[in-house]
Amino acid sequence: MNADAVVLDVDGVLVDVADSYRRAILESVEYVYDRTIRRDDIQQFKDAGGFNNDWELTDAAALYVLATAEGYGASIDEFTDAIAAEGGGLEAAEAVVRAELDARTAQRVFERWDRDRLRDVFQQLYLGEELYRALEGGEPDLETRGFIHDEPVLLEADTRDRLTETYDVGVLTGRPEAEAEIALERVGLEIPLEHRFTMDDWEEGKPHPRALTTLAERFDADAVAFVGDTLDDVRTAVNASEADPARAYHGVGVLTGGLTGEEGRRKYDREGASAVLESVNDLPDALESRSR
Repeated sequence: MNADAVVLDVDGVLVDVADSYRRAILESVEYVYDRTIRRDDIQQFKDAGGFNNDWELTDAAALYVLATAEGYGASIDEFTDAIAAEGGGLEAAEAVVRAELDARTAQRVFERWDRDRLRDVFQQLYLGEELYRALEGGEPDLETRGFIHDEPVLLEADTRDRLTETYDVGVLTGRPEAEAEIALERVGLEIPLEHRFTMDDWEEGKPHPRALTTLAERFDADAVAFVGDTLDDVRTAVNASEADPARAYHGVGVLTGGLTGEEGRRKYDREGASAVLESVNDLPDALESRSR
C-alpha cells in the first residue's frame, strides 16, 4: 500500500459524529413527525450506498417513517436492501416507496414529506442557534446549543504531524465547506482549498470517483490512500482505480464510524478495501510497514 498522498474523510475519521450528525438525523425526524428510526438503523442506510449526504439520509428515514404509518410493512433491513438493489440513495428510496404503495397512498406520503423543514430542523439541531444564524442566515425557531459541539477529536496530534510531514494530505468530505472548516480547525489540520472537496464542490458525491481522481492529479501522485468510515468511501477508491488506471488508489476503512468490529472488517473487505484499521491513528504505521 505505497502512497505519495493521503486523502481523509472527516466524519468518523477526524471527528466522532455519533452524537452530532447521527443524533441530528434521529431527532430531526422525531421533531417533525413524532416518530423516528433507531440509531443502529442509520448504518443500514449508509451501507445501502448513496447516503453520504446526511440531509438526504434524514429525508429517506422520514420517508420510511411516513410510509410505515400508511401501511408499508417492510422492516428497515428490507427497505434498505431494496434501496441498494435500486442503486442506492434518495431517488432509490423514493422509487421503493412508489413501487410498494398504491398511487393514492404514496401521494399521501409524499404530500407529508417536507424536506425543507427536515433540513432546517437538522441544521438548527446540529449547529445551534449562534452558528445557525451565522451560516444559514436565518432566525432559529428551536432553542439548542448545537450538536456540533459534541464531536470528540479522533485524529491525534502525533498522527496529524506524521502524515503532513511525510505525505501530501487532502480532504474529501460530504460536509458543507463551512462545517468542514470547523472540523479541520478543531483537529488542527490546515488544508488548502485546492486540496479539499466538500459538498459545495462536488455534485456527484461518493462513491463517484471524480473528486478523488482530481485530488490525485493536483498532487501529481502515483498512489493515493483514501481513508473513510463507510462502504461508499472504499467504493470511491475502487471506482477511482477503474477510472484512472495509471494511478493506484487504496481504500482504507476505519472502525471509528458506524462500521465496527469483525462485521465491519468483513463488510470493508467485501468492497475491496486495501486495509482496515482500528482508527486513523494506525495509518502512518500501516503505510510505512506496507511500503517496505
